[in-house]
Amino acid sequence: MPLPAGIGHNDLARMSDAGKTGPLSRLPPMARARVEGAYARTAIETARELGADLARLGEACGLPGLGVALPESVPVPRYLALLQAAADEVCDPFFGLHVGERMRLATYVGYGPVLCTCKDFRKVIEQTIRFEALAHDLGRSELLEAGDTARYRWHSPWLGEIGGRHVVESVAAGIRVMADWLAGESVPALEICFQHAVPEGQPSDEYQRVLAAPVRFGAEANEARFPSALLDLAVPNADPSLFPAVVQAAEQRLAAHRRALQEPAVVEAVRRSIQAHLTRDAARLPEVATALGMTPRTLQRKLAGAGVTFSGLLDLTRRELAQSYLRDRGLTLAEIAFLLGFREQSSFSHAFRAWFGETPAAWREANVAPP
Repeated sequence: MPLPAGIGHNDLARMSDAGKTGPLSRLPPMARARVEGAYARTAIETARELGADLARLGEACGLPGLGVALPESVPVPRYLALLQAAADEVCDPFFGLHVGERMRLATYVGYGPVLCTCKDFRKVIEQTIRFEALAHDLGRSELLEAGDTARYRWHSPWLGEIGGRHVVESVAAGIRVMADWLAGESVPALEICFQHAVPEGQPSDEYQRVLAAPVRFGAEANEARFPSALLDLAVPNADPSLFPAVVQAAEQRLAAHRRALQEPAVVEAVRRSIQAHLTRDAARLPEVATALGMTPRTLQRKLAGAGVTFSGLLDLTRRELAQSYLRDRGLTLAEIAFLLGFREQSSFSHAFRAWFGETPAAWREANVAPP
């Protein structure tokens, strides 16, 4: 598939080498940087609402069939091109702002429910920093505090690229919308800062309308400055009792996301299939191979090419899931044994002792806080 207009191979090389330190070190290489479909959908629906022809828009940004179906994820260069192409098509110099003000909880795929269980805004920001990779690889966040002022800073290596201004403005507007939604009222901000200049020939009052704060351009960093006291502001209607459960689910998705960045596709597919087959006592090579549309011999050959074996992946998957399930004190050891595909709790305990040198009950007592 050709690269979107305005993005060449030299650009990709430069972008993949950008930001190797600090928060940007948490970004994957450019070749694997993605935007999840649920996050990209907000930009696509905004373009549709503003009158864009999605078929033409898809062709312009290298996403043919955009008006028919949205892929599970979109490469970052194509998402950048999408924002710029949409802004051009609907003649909206503030398209990024308008995308951001349409963002909702579902936009933040994978960790939106976590935010609803945070007791205060410090926790909200901490969890956003922890899990934002589940939504996109457009940038990474950082919280800085100095005296009475706190700064939510957003770093991105793509801001000088096509569509970069729309990206940072959409993120800023999305943060404003979500903060107000969680608080149930407009959250005061001292200042919103952008590194870029105000679009030439455009008024700045649209920024004030959407962001509801003084806006400064040409700043050293993209950030929102606000009183530190807001960090300890309680989130109304939050249910902190659900926090452990929803965080556990988000942690599992984050672990899977990180593995997917590092492992060959076949390894990740086998791990997912093993997990799905465990409770049916069917996490065996023939059943998993059939589920993946291969013969057992073909699957064994592909796994060997990736330097792993099926039995090794089965063992590793069970080990990781065992620790995850034990962190949930609502699950009994017998239930965990069932979820891991062991017919007897004693078989689970024997395997766990071989993995970690202690019983599941001892591991839980040492590693999981009491309810």
